[in-house]
Amino acid sequence: MTTQKTACILCSRNCGLVVDIDAQGHFTKIRGDEQHPVSKGYICQKAARLAHYQQNGDRLSHPLRREADGHFVQVSWDEALNDIASRLINIREKHGGKAFATAGGGGQGNHLGGAYFGQIRAAMKSRFNYNSLGQEKTGDFWVNGRMFGRQTCHTTEDVEHADYVLFIGCNPFQSHGIPNARDTLKDIRKDTNRTMVVIDPRRTETAKQADIHLQLKPGTDAFLLSAILSIIIREDLYDRDFLARHCHGFETVEKTLREIPIADYVARADVPLDVVEKVARDFATAKTACVRVDLGLQHTLNTTLNGYLEKLLYLITGNFGIKGGNNLHTSLIPVLGHTDERNPRIQRTVYHKMFPIAGIFPPNILPDEILLAGEDRIRAVMVESSNPLLTWPDTPALEKAFKSLELLVVVDVAMTETARLAHYILPAASQFEKYEFTGFNMEFPHNGFHLRHALLPSHAETLAEPEIYTRLLEKMGAIPKSFPWLSRIARHEPKATGHLAYMAATLTMLARHKKLQAFAASILYRTLGSVLPNGAAAAAFVLPLAIQLAAEHPHAVRRAGYQGNRFTLGADLFQAILRERSGVIFSEHHYDEVWSLVKTKDKRIQLAIAEMLEELRLLPKQSDTTSSDYPFILAAGERRSYNANQIYRDPAWRKVDPHGAMRMSPEDATSLGLVAGESAFCTSKHGEISVVVEIDEGMRQGVVSLPHGYGNRYQGGNPIGPELNRLTSRIDCDPLSRTPHHKCLPVSIRKATDQNAA
Repeated sequence: MTTQKTACILCSRNCGLVVDIDAQGHFTKIRGDEQHPVSKGYICQKAARLAHYQQNGDRLSHPLRREADGHFVQVSWDEALNDIASRLINIREKHGGKAFATAGGGGQGNHLGGAYFGQIRAAMKSRFNYNSLGQEKTGDFWVNGRMFGRQTCHTTEDVEHADYVLFIGCNPFQSHGIPNARDTLKDIRKDTNRTMVVIDPRRTETAKQADIHLQLKPGTDAFLLSAILSIIIREDLYDRDFLARHCHGFETVEKTLREIPIADYVARADVPLDVVEKVARDFATAKTACVRVDLGLQHTLNTTLNGYLEKLLYLITGNFGIKGGNNLHTSLIPVLGHTDERNPRIQRTVYHKMFPIAGIFPPNILPDEILLAGEDRIRAVMVESSNPLLTWPDTPALEKAFKSLELLVVVDVAMTETARLAHYILPAASQFEKYEFTGFNMEFPHNGFHLRHALLPSHAETLAEPEIYTRLLEKMGAIPKSFPWLSRIARHEPKATGHLAYMAATLTMLARHKKLQAFAASILYRTLGSVLPNGAAAAAFVLPLAIQLAAEHPHAVRRAGYQGNRFTLGADLFQAILRERSGVIFSEHHYDEVWSLVKTKDKRIQLAIAEMLEELRLLPKQSDTTSSDYPFILAAGERRSYNANQIYRDPAWRKVDPHGAMRMSPEDATSLGLVAGESAFCTSKHGEISVVVEIDEGMRQGVVSLPHGYGNRYQGGNPIGPELNRLTSRIDCDPLSRTPHHKCLPVSIRKATDQNAA
């Protein structure tokens, strides 16, 4: 028996864990790590059952090639990578970079490999990167870019210290997303001086703890938020001093908000006007207030406009750059880029002419870019730690598109539904068999980073993604197979210099050979990586990032406990990252330093975004989404106690809800003649699936919900639970960001008269 430290891989919080492992490599006990500097011992029930991920009957063991008749044969790594490299080069030389795209990369908890995955796009001269952030958060990123100057500016919320917390379209009790969610919610509920408000169509676990629950009609968030803002403006509750010192464009925004017909908009949302007025007044006059949102707001109608209005709430009330408000934050790992569609040189897609946001393209346009773009279509796709066939909109369209590709390569831990269509499947080591790190660090004023060590040797012939992609780059001729001079410096540099001589030599080499700059991660992996302790080669590229962070925020890094001058401070941080098994706090800011993170030239926030104000003016013309043919609204992708992302494939991990039941109100069930546990058919304009009915008194009438994380075929069996994306459409989406309307999908429901057919 050994005891090791690691982290949960099931949500963005990545809480620290202590794991007992027996001689056979099985997890026998999992508990929270009290020494973790962020989670401090917190754990939820999902992490306690991670053995169902590690001991997984769908685990891949060897590289596989699909034959002409559809069956897979085992091949060697060299055989697979040689053929993949040859076919990729051939596609690039014949059709150019536009013929290649990546899908996924840096999947949930599997973040480190994403730094290496992007190098394959560079080798293919492609910028087409499709991942799940592109169907979730890019509307938010676009607004951030216009308001704060860069799409890399990302806001966080200081829920732990706020007097007034507004949760919109999120259920932290289940989805977490805030520090130690259930403990934090309990603290707010018990404190009579603090207020919790939830805006959600369902009476969720979080809503049950709230002081106020506004159970709005799905798809009307923009109406409700703009009404709240208008009340604040009309009643002179906005923060004049904050707006004058820190913002541009308030006068334009104010004029538009004053024109909002408050009563009409609140009626559209179907919530009590007096309660809405109370929320607006109390939020604006609270000592400190913050807003937390999630996919319920970002996967519905008016995605990008919703994100704009949400930010206006805390900006016009001055709840930004303060303890208990919303803030920007530092980042050690550059998860996001910045792209401005107004730049004529931005590469757009061939068919939809879609621009990237934060360097990401929306997944729901991918089938068309493969099937409808003619000679300039995407011909090869490489998928990493993602299962688009189940998790991206319009499964039938994706299935048809992927089957048409000249080359589909899937890098994953398990035999997923997407992998079954691949020409090659490359087996990755699990997240507990390799180095990994926490990628979604979004805290302020303290921000943490956890480099997780491998707990177990790699399974069978699996490899970690950095090794897979570096070998592929070598076989493509993108990088040499060795860098003798850099490797020699790395081996012989004195420990006291903290790899700074190596970094100087590397930067000099990259300056001379600019074509190699895009492959710096693999170069560091092959050279510096070989001398890092405990097999931490994959983390080598964190060194220049630590040096860069320390150069940009030296005071914040020193406050976090690191020492050194402008050359050695980042190296000291890097050594701590390698050493501390529970993770580190890498920056500690003061609240007034938020303004150093704003990227506009004058450090002022731009409130007046022309595109958003125009959408706000057109809002009254928005028609109802339901009809006589599709009278219900489906909120697709609900988070529950026993669902997770697609890395949990073994259904045995679920103690409850094995079918991923469809929740509906008692009134709706009665009207349809349905009872709990009975089968029904859920039909949209795009498809139909069988569901099992669950009666939930917290559901609003006319609204039903289904969870994500189901629909997989474990060990080749039949789909388990709802295949949601057989209902969703790649067409029904936000006009700007192309975010799909997963939380506002019109459907019909009918009783399954033939239970066997259902």
